[in-house]
Amino acid sequence: MSHDWLTYGLMFILAFSAGFIDSVVGGGGLIQLPALLILFAGLPIPTLMGTNKFAGFSGTALATTRYLKQTNVPWKSIWPAIVSALIFSCLGARVVSHVHKEDIKIIVLCLLVIVAIYTFFKKEFGLHHAPKLNVLKTAVYSFLTGAILGFYDGFFGPGTGSFLIVVFISLFGFNFLIASASAKLVNCATNISALTYFIITGQIDYPLAISIAVFNMAGSFLGAKMAIKKGSAFVRTFFLIIVTGMILKFGYDILITNK
Repeated sequence: MSHDWLTYGLMFILAFSAGFIDSVVGGGGLIQLPALLILFAGLPIPTLMGTNKFAGFSGTALATTRYLKQTNVPWKSIWPAIVSALIFSCLGARVVSHVHKEDIKIIVLCLLVIVAIYTFFKKEFGLHHAPKLNVLKTAVYSFLTGAILGFYDGFFGPGTGSFLIVVFISLFGFNFLIASASAKLVNCATNISALTYFIITGQIDYPLAISIAVFNMAGSFLGAKMAIKKGSAFVRTFFLIIVTGMILKFGYDILITNK
């Protein structure tokens, strides 16, 4: 497809949508990366990956900054997750070539179905903020959360933000809003390593990445603003919509396209 104004216009709309979705409940990468792969198919895959990571990280960082200003982030609970996520995302990236992603997709699909059913039927899930772990358990669970999901994000990625939200709600007792803010912080950590690699190896198309980043950041700004303003009930509803979309996407990949 030629890179005319229509191509860029569509890319910018999708980048805005990805930023909005990602800032609220995660999952924006399921929109932005496929859009880049389709609309800019002439560019090398590593360059598209690096360009996507640059734009996505810009939006995530902006949303994280807004959450930090407007919500009471439980730093003592999540700092171990941030540290372990930073470390284990590197390990995940290193073993990516040894993992069969088709098998991972089936596992992720099953987990998403369980999450969607549980969240839908448990009406109070994530609506009230009531931390329930002692100091030791909080530290241990936080480290393990960052390690497991950081590793996952390093070699596969899709749905990491949504899984982080579920863990922070179910294990830690956070509400959807605080869980979303916490997930953004951990997601920033998992993205730093990959972005650094793409920058060092020169695999970013900066004119394209910066222009996409502007729209991704605009969507992230609006999404975080709405999440903070409307609270956990809004985030819960949006979460169910996005998880359902991810289920359909993974199901289509596995059953129809066999990708």
